[in-house]
Amino acid sequence: MLSWPYAHLLINHFPVVLSVSALGVTILALLLGRRGLWLTAMGALTAAGVFVYPVHLTGVKADETLRDPWFVHPGAIKSHEDAGTIAMYVILVVGVFAAYSWWRSLKRPADVIPGWMRAGVFVGSLAAVGVVAYTAYLGGRIIHEAPVLQMTHPPPGLPPDVTARSRDSAGD
Repeated sequence: MLSWPYAHLLINHFPVVLSVSALGVTILALLLGRRGLWLTAMGALTAAGVFVYPVHLTGVKADETLRDPWFVHPGAIKSHEDAGTIAMYVILVVGVFAAYSWWRSLKRPADVIPGWMRAGVFVGSLAAVGVVAYTAYLGGRIIHEAPVLQMTHPPPGLPPDVTARSRDSAGD
């Protein structure tokens, strides 16, 4: 069954990968001056803008479902959610700008892509990468820095077959 936390984990990488890809392609477009590279970067930023709201929504719903579980450091989810809200707004703005730029450039295939558009795509891809990188970092901290991972033995009172040791010894 698809839960909110699972749905969030399933789609949360799209804005990250699309933003990083857009920045890489934008750098190539700056170096090579190819129109197709600019269009590809605009398309990737547009797609990141399309995915960012569903990622944010599933994250909010995942937080509501989990309700600050005991095994997560207090405040870790809130920090990630706050950064995710900022990332959503930044990437929505960048995505709208990129969509307009993409549409305008496709509508005028013979024209050179204006410098203000190229600058906007470059700055937008830098901004998008910055906010998603920080948000992803905070998201990783939710589990990677969970206090439970510092424990050498499972906490008392866990149901049987929850720990790896109990599952490993079950097959003996």
